[in-house]
Amino acid sequence: MDDRGGSFVAVRRISQGLDGRGNTCHSSSAEVVAGSAAWLGRGLSCVCAQRRESDARPSFDLTPAQEECLLKLQSRIDVAYDSSVPEHQEALRALWSAAFPEEELRGLITEQWKEMGWQGKDPSTDFRGGGFISLENLLFFARNFPKSFQDLLRKQEGDRSVWEYPFAVAGVNITFMLIQMLDLEADLWGLCAVKPRTLVGAIFLKFLAENESAFDLIYCITFKLMDHQWLSMRASYMDFNTVMKSTRRQLEKELLSEDVARLEDLPSYGLLSR
Repeated sequence: MDDRGGSFVAVRRISQGLDGRGNTCHSSSAEVVAGSAAWLGRGLSCVCAQRRESDARPSFDLTPAQEECLLKLQSRIDVAYDSSVPEHQEALRALWSAAFPEEELRGLITEQWKEMGWQGKDPSTDFRGGGFISLENLLFFARNFPKSFQDLLRKQEGDRSVWEYPFAVAGVNITFMLIQMLDLEADLWGLCAVKPRTLVGAIFLKFLAENESAFDLIYCITFKLMDHQWLSMRASYMDFNTVMKSTRRQLEKELLSEDVARLEDLPSYGLLSR
């Protein structure tokens, strides 16, 4: 994606082969081709950043546990990916090792990254929309649900489109979408927690206070749900925004269900495999 949002990278599929609860926080072969439709970057902002007039505006006070956990999460969200920071470099290398354990990474800037669905040979240029947390989300997914991670990475399930979504860039978009949907942006200075103004955001806070990894977990659920929607809609790359809208609607519906007491109760959680 260039700075104008005028291009994208799509993946042409070659073959199929390629926590505890409480009152405080708990730690716990594809060919890459270029195209010319704005379905990522600029297009994503049209999908995810919109608020509907019907969105509920809950009035509530944060518990100390919720405030602590929310501030930690918003602090994570505020961290930009920096290719000069050793911790960020190591996280990127760890992601490669988890994705392709049989293949040695030749460098942090290499054409190899396109195999994972990054738009170019330097993944750092794709993190601008999601920040460092989008890399952490991918790494959490790879480590905690390796089968589902590999299934999505290698497009191993379902009747796939000839032109598939790029795995890694789609992952960054999902991070961005969740931040918007759950209304998790921090205040300008990052000195205090900013509580969500939406009902789904308020509901998510309950899960976050019980599990510090709640955002990473809902990311995994959402990624798998997005791919499920993609297959159900028989989508191709030009349908990406439509699939994201459908994914968001379904996730909101599940979060608002009275039967959901924890993230593991979400119907879409059952799509994940370890």
